[in-house]
Amino acid sequence: MKLTRRGLGRLAAMGTLLGALPRALAEATGYPRALQGPMIGAPGPDHFSVWVRASGLFDVTLEYSTDRDFSSVTVGPTARARAGDEGCVVLRAEGLRPDTDYWYRLRYAGEHDRFQPLPHCTRTAPAGNADFRVAFGSCCRLQFDPDQRIWNTVRALEPDLFLWLGDNIYADSDQASTLVDLYGRGRAVERLEPLLRSTPQLATWDDHDFGCNDSDGRSPFKAESLRVFRSFWANPAFGEPDNPGVYFRQHYGGVDFFVLDGRYHRDPTGQVDDANKTMLGPRQKAWLKRGLKASRAPFKVLAIGGGWSAAENEDGGDSWGVYLAERNEIFDFIRDQGIGGVVCISGDSHMGELNCIPRSEQGGYDIYDFCSSPLAQMPASKNLRQVPEVRVRDTWTRSVNVGLMRFDLAGGTPTLTYTLHDVMGEPVWEPLVLTPDDLRNGVRTWDRKSDPKELERLQRFREGKGYYGYDPPDGWPSRPHSDGSSD
Repeated sequence: MKLTRRGLGRLAAMGTLLGALPRALAEATGYPRALQGPMIGAPGPDHFSVWVRASGLFDVTLEYSTDRDFSSVTVGPTARARAGDEGCVVLRAEGLRPDTDYWYRLRYAGEHDRFQPLPHCTRTAPAGNADFRVAFGSCCRLQFDPDQRIWNTVRALEPDLFLWLGDNIYADSDQASTLVDLYGRGRAVERLEPLLRSTPQLATWDDHDFGCNDSDGRSPFKAESLRVFRSFWANPAFGEPDNPGVYFRQHYGGVDFFVLDGRYHRDPTGQVDDANKTMLGPRQKAWLKRGLKASRAPFKVLAIGGGWSAAENEDGGDSWGVYLAERNEIFDFIRDQGIGGVVCISGDSHMGELNCIPRSEQGGYDIYDFCSSPLAQMPASKNLRQVPEVRVRDTWTRSVNVGLMRFDLAGGTPTLTYTLHDVMGEPVWEPLVLTPDDLRNGVRTWDRKSDPKELERLQRFREGKGYYGYDPPDGWPSRPHSDGSSD
């Protein structure tokens, strides 16, 4: 068939139309983009990492610059979103300068996200000892509080790092799809998104995001929970190659953070509390001991979901209060190895707490437990029936809250200052200030660091009276045992 000039023109037009079809189809069905995120993950002096969940199974590329206008652009790594990771990828920019602002953006299947046209900014970690802030919290129930005003407070506190201490979602399910749905919805909370895009986020889990309420290492779907957790967080590690879990160490600004997994290897809470009962499992516990012994940081922070004190040791408790043999084994190791500077942080209790385990009475030093809970959940007045070894400050149950540790390591005496902030951003107590000299064997601090009112209440409790000035009901704790627990 002979083509005329008009026929050639028609073919050219058809070709143009066919060439435009994919573009038109894309415009009709959407564009490659971030489904959730981005979120900054594990930091370092020469790198930052970015998590994102893509809207499809395509390549995602990280671009970054020290210039907000991207006049000079470094094209970073590319990763392909895969179904087995729920479309989540983690990209790491390396070879960077410490303590430096970097602007970043992402390409999805070669295209920038038209729904996030502006770049985001984050900062690399300092190279040595520094002044910095770490915020932390737990118990973030989207179903209870979809607005989550607490994130306004967290952003105003300007933390350099945020630690999620479990119950980060409330799935209570054996279905991976439920975990995925709640993680995705949680990442789209409007007040939270700016924090995720700028500040490194690290996490452990507790029962409600590990599985069901009070679940332990017997869970038949724990491997699937771990798979989903790994997909949605950008921690520096997830357990060890031969020991699954979510535990890891993060160094930042001269401080070592040991973030622990209190669920994957946990024995049942009802098991007899002796040397055979474990919350961490033998491999994780050995890893922790090695890390503590090797650390030269002036402060070492042990982070886990459940509280470290003996307060919750009645029936139904699932904190360290019902794993005291293993807890005391760890504290004995710290004492016997002369490891100074250890403090603990925790969540779960639905109360803001500042407690102390007075280990100076056993030749060690007093170990403090900072608890922030909840971020987005109903506060509870469990303090009326729980008595830890020492309450340094009264419990906070009037609103959601967030904990803030301020480390000053840049010069002079290293200090750690701890405060708890309410939903309006106000500190709810007088700050607790600790130095390495407070956290070394033979030094007693709990009585001079505690509020006088709490010391009065403790004395009353030790005399067999109610902690808050009235006799406790039958079945509630009345007298402390020698190990710090109660009847």
